[in-house]
Order: sequence, then C-alpha cells, then structure tokens
Amino acid sequence: QVQLVESGGGLVQAGGSLRLSCAASGGTFSNYNMAWFRQAPGKEREFVAGISWTGGITLYVDSVKGRLTISRDNAKNTLYLQMNSLKPEDTAVYYCAASLYRIRIRTLEREYDFWGQGTQVTVSS
Repeated sequence: QVQLVESGGGLVQAGGSLRLSCAASGGTFSNYNMAWFRQAPGKEREFVAGISWTGGITLYVDSVKGRLTISRDNAKNTLYLQMNSLKPEDTAVYYCAASLYRIRIRTLEREYDFWGQGTQVTVSS
C-alpha cells in the first residue's frame, strides 16, 4: 500500500507558476498509474492530468492543456505538476492519486486506489 504526500501549493497571482510535488512511500511507485485531481469550493473533485506508470503517456483535461504539465521520476518516487499561466479558476485543493490499473489512464475518482491529503492552490486576480 502506497502513501502519498503532496506539497508545493500556495498563493500566486494570475499568470504565475507553481510546481506541485507528490512523494510516494510504502510501495513500488512504478506499479501505479498516477494522476492529479482538484476540488474547488462547492464543486466535485475533477480529473486534471494523468500519467502512465512509465511516464510515457499523459492525459489532460481540456481546460489545462498547454498550461499544466504532469511528470514523474520513478527513481525518486515522486509525481509532479508544473503549473504555468495560472488562472483564478485553477483555485482548488489539488490531490495526487494512484491507480493499480495500468492498462490505460483512468479519469474517474472512484477508479483510483490511494490518495494524498491535498495541497491548496489559490490564484488571485
């Protein structure tokens, strides 16, 4: 069973950048496809980006394409989300998640097996 801990959130002005990290422990990181989800106040948790266990395949929700980049370092057991050109609508708690299912990148919350505690990202206008 893997444990996930996010870091790197904070307050940033619109147009700015942040880099989120998700450190994994207690399991074999490369056994999992990984993803970032986010939940804004009053909204359901939504898929943002996913990455295959090798790092060779990525998937993004349309609203973040070209601005957010997911990556992973299996040697460091760490998942990343580089966030550029941030907008106020990106404000949310960001969660990393791990899925034992590796055939394809899943996009539904219920399809992920392990979750971090979340890190707050606030983008001011």
